[in-house]
Amino acid sequence: MFNWLQFFADWLVFSVFKLSPKSHLGEALDFFVLDTIKIAILLFLITILMGIVNSYFPVEKIRNYLSRNKMYGLEYLFASSFGVITPFCSCSSVPLFIGFVKGGIPLGITFTYLITAPLVNEVAIAIFAASFGFKVAAIYVATGIVLGILGGFVLGKMKLEKYLSPWVKDIIANARTEEKLQEEKLPLIQRFPSITKEALNIVKGVSLYIVIGIGIGAAMHGFLPTGFFEHYINKGQWYAVPLAVLIGVPMYSNAAGVIPVVQVLVAKGVPLGTAIAFMMGVIGLSLPEAMLLKKVMGWQLIAIYFGTIAFFMILSGYLFNFIL
Repeated sequence: MFNWLQFFADWLVFSVFKLSPKSHLGEALDFFVLDTIKIAILLFLITILMGIVNSYFPVEKIRNYLSRNKMYGLEYLFASSFGVITPFCSCSSVPLFIGFVKGGIPLGITFTYLITAPLVNEVAIAIFAASFGFKVAAIYVATGIVLGILGGFVLGKMKLEKYLSPWVKDIIANARTEEKLQEEKLPLIQRFPSITKEALNIVKGVSLYIVIGIGIGAAMHGFLPTGFFEHYINKGQWYAVPLAVLIGVPMYSNAAGVIPVVQVLVAKGVPLGTAIAFMMGVIGLSLPEAMLLKKVMGWQLIAIYFGTIAFFMILSGYLFNFIL
């Protein structure tokens, strides 16, 4: 499906609008059209899927089990592992994050997924292994999983539910009503229209944030020169790692797009850990992701989330520089 969307975006931008694929505007607009449609479709399909799951599976029991029972951290490992097998970037993982919140999954576990999904997936692993070898790839995968677990655990202990937006709180409240209807054992054909309507309403509610967020990412993707930050992180000062993360966060790309940049940085003398910290900032956190999350979270929660994960990314960069 996504291959078809890429074909459509290329046709619209380069054939209909007559923009050059090599121009900054053409590259940015192509990126904008593709990611806007892709994320809207993902959000719609995932919301429908979560609606079906909520209708036929005991979500209340799962939620209570995860919240009240001692699993000795395995719930975070499960969420992190699920993030590894879903090939989403930081923005594409937000729809599934919304579905988890709607299902009432504890926020810390949900954050673990949101952290791990863009950092570690099969695409990132394959490209990373081909670029830097299996040893470095294995260390990176382990670091990404541990970062997701620690980040989700720390955020979960902060009891941040009060900072969720009123919009998502209403969704959670409506989910409670759906759970009561579940007991009536209505057939799916009778529930599906309401599930689809809710999915459309959620996409409609988030659409402005999708457009703004992807617009920011498209502008950076098309117009930001990759060489401007090399001067600042191509040194061995102690602040190079945190600076690399801070420079990476405003940018927006997936692993396939940023790993070649990391190769160039390493070839130019940037320490591998510093380059990886930059990559984590780019693919794990982004301004477009913040705009999408704004519909779900208050600014306080977004700031806490970004600050916590950036801190762990910086530690990971120092760790890579130490062991590699």
